[in-house]
Amino acid sequence: MTVFQELMTFQRETEALGQVMGRLSWDQETVMPEGACEQRAEEMGALDGVLHGRRTDPRIGEWLEMAQAPDEAGVRQLEEIRVEFERTLRVPAKLSADLARTTSLAHRVWAEARAANDYEMFAPKLSEVLDLTREKASALADGGDPYDALLQDYEPAATGAELEAMFGALRPRLVELRERVLGSERHVPAIDREFAEAGQMAISTKLAEAFGYDSAYGRIDKAVHPFSSGSGLDVRITTRTELCNPSNCFYSTIHEVGHATYEQNVDRAYLLTPLGRGASMGVHESQSRIYENQLGRSRAFTGWLYARMRETFGEFGVANEDDFYAAINRCHSGFVRTEADEVHYNLHVLMRFDLERDLVAGRLEVTDLPEAWNSRFSTDFGVDVDVPANGVLQDVHWSEALFGYFPTYTLGNVYAGCLNQAMRTEVSGIDEALAMGDTRPATDWLGEKIQQHGKRYLPKDLIARATGAAPSEAPLLDYLDAKFGDIYGV
Repeated sequence: MTVFQELMTFQRETEALGQVMGRLSWDQETVMPEGACEQRAEEMGALDGVLHGRRTDPRIGEWLEMAQAPDEAGVRQLEEIRVEFERTLRVPAKLSADLARTTSLAHRVWAEARAANDYEMFAPKLSEVLDLTREKASALADGGDPYDALLQDYEPAATGAELEAMFGALRPRLVELRERVLGSERHVPAIDREFAEAGQMAISTKLAEAFGYDSAYGRIDKAVHPFSSGSGLDVRITTRTELCNPSNCFYSTIHEVGHATYEQNVDRAYLLTPLGRGASMGVHESQSRIYENQLGRSRAFTGWLYARMRETFGEFGVANEDDFYAAINRCHSGFVRTEADEVHYNLHVLMRFDLERDLVAGRLEVTDLPEAWNSRFSTDFGVDVDVPANGVLQDVHWSEALFGYFPTYTLGNVYAGCLNQAMRTEVSGIDEALAMGDTRPATDWLGEKIQQHGKRYLPKDLIARATGAAPSEAPLLDYLDAKFGDIYGV
């Protein structure tokens, strides 16, 4: 074998072990026995130690010095391996294992605290996670900005300052649109009755199929917080059901299918290599959000979904397709990010971005977090948080030390706005197909322009290649103005 081939063989085994660790996390969220948490934490810590040892193996440095890439894709493989090698070297093995062990335990404590609406139950464990995260961020930053160092795990080449500028441009028009919509006198119906879980899951399965999810290489389960896990030939998703809110199940499913089909559609030549997964979490979110919103919540597709609802549940209190479209896109100042409409969603994310930057920087401490959260929420949404489960305890991310993840949700919406604009310029007949439950004109374009490339290109470059322009918040804002201006007559 050439030096390049030796390195890639070693890397393939490391990637495979990483997939195993991901499967342990999936198991913990779905089917793991409740009493297994302590042991699972030890298992996660042990496997993280193995992976850390492989990722810092001195041979990688030697191989990188000598390897000659056979093509442009090989050059990118070497670049990704070098980035991971150098970043992992900066983090002590014990710190990495401690984080894996602590976050595994913290996840359970978070779930219990959320169920009990008791932030004080979670705060000590969150403090442990935050202390370890700050230590990791300092090690990775090497004198630079700690938050930027964490951000690289989710959005390579992005900085907090760049995101702050983009989000600053988003915020005024979002707030102005929110005020216009909520001040509208037009009545938009709400879906308000009980829907059996079996029927919700049956439609959920149809939606997954409609958006191209290949169940031969995946499965759908239930979890408290829906997520997608895995890549290549084993990509699993979860959803959740809510008795009086079937759209939660349906759009959680479509959202996670967006993530999952991205992973399933990456070029198989990249399987179990550094290029064999999504370009970034921002690009990943662009796929899940365009599936969920620009396609799944479109007037054309909700017409098809309305017919499936009537087939499954009979008359359910919504008179026609137009009312159903409006109901699915109904705006209200809800507490929960994952249930937020498109107008409010990014305001949820911008708040979390600011809070977690302050946490990492030490400007905000765990004991003061609920007050900071509730004050900001009241300012942005005009309502007061009622219970911690609807406030600071609603998201799983900080229990898992995913600091730097939240801004990629809004960045994904920005990317999705750019992609939707370009896609509808290049592809005809999208809405006609969506009205029949056929997403392929849109999803095939996304597969060609984005998904097949995996991590071949850096995020901004990938979006620019697909759309012909640098990412901008303008297409998203124009889309939101047009859509909700029409629904609410404002």
